[in-house]
Amino acid sequence: MKALNLAALAALALPCALATPSLAAAPTETFVEIPGGPAPLKGTLLSPAGARGGPVVVILAGSGPTDRDGNSPLGVKASTYRLLAEGLADQGIASIRVDKRGMFASGPAAADPNAVTVDILAADALAWAAKARAETGAPCAWLAGHSEGALVALIAGQDNTGVCGLILLSGAGRPIGDVLREQLKANPANAALLPQALAAIDALEAGKDVDTTGMPPALLGLFHKAIQGFWRAEMAYDPADLIAAYKGPVMILQGSTDIQVSIEDANRLKAAQPAARLVVLDGVNHVLKVAPADRGPNVAAYADPSLPLAPGVVSAIADFIRAQKGTN
Repeated sequence: MKALNLAALAALALPCALATPSLAAAPTETFVEIPGGPAPLKGTLLSPAGARGGPVVVILAGSGPTDRDGNSPLGVKASTYRLLAEGLADQGIASIRVDKRGMFASGPAAADPNAVTVDILAADALAWAAKARAETGAPCAWLAGHSEGALVALIAGQDNTGVCGLILLSGAGRPIGDVLREQLKANPANAALLPQALAAIDALEAGKDVDTTGMPPALLGLFHKAIQGFWRAEMAYDPADLIAAYKGPVMILQGSTDIQVSIEDANRLKAAQPAARLVVLDGVNHVLKVAPADRGPNVAAYADPSLPLAPGVVSAIADFIRAQKGTN
């Protein structure tokens, strides 16, 4: 809603009898949790006023230590998921955004966060979908996965119970091994590390361990022994195969200046599931902000909390959800 210009109103010296515009009630924010084994999994429900029984979206985070708002101690401060939830609420759509098992407020739910594979996250996504239905009265819940969360949504969607459909945001259309190779090659600073990095990816895809003895610190964070099991589990999936097998409505949203996932990924997903709706937003990066293709300013947008979501992100999602008759 556009802010009132109080100074302009005062200058007009309108009569006191002028009616004051009514303001829409703000959405309600509620902290929610579900059983998580040793400890609960925790998230935030944002409910528009009067939206009981309307559509609800479960927002699934991307890779690494990414919290429910879309931020990370590794320098990401884009707040993409919080902004998405707020934008959807303005459109009358409720959402639950969550801390992944083993991370942040959901940390105690996993003794070792590195052992939380995409299969476990997919099972948690279905549990959150059930919670979303119970909290809002919706007949089903949408799964909106960002980046790695798109793969989690695709895996969860193979059991479509209580799921309206999938919204894939900046999601890879190829196995993660192929994505890693491309990302490593795209950064000129990695040139000297490429032989060792590519050999490590080949080994993990083959189900083998990677010997990290003497591995440079720049690579050790990517291939540390503690996370090799996670990589092997994720490398077993091809997103194109998963989307081809999915029977519900799917939306694929991709930015043209995403330097982590490409339009080719989105096109591969679309080719595997021709019924899916594909939306490509020009000049939008991986965290769904307006940014140029140039790597420096593109990455800088990840750390700028003042940047809003790119125009068209929320409206594309909301319009797609509303268009799906019988699922909301």
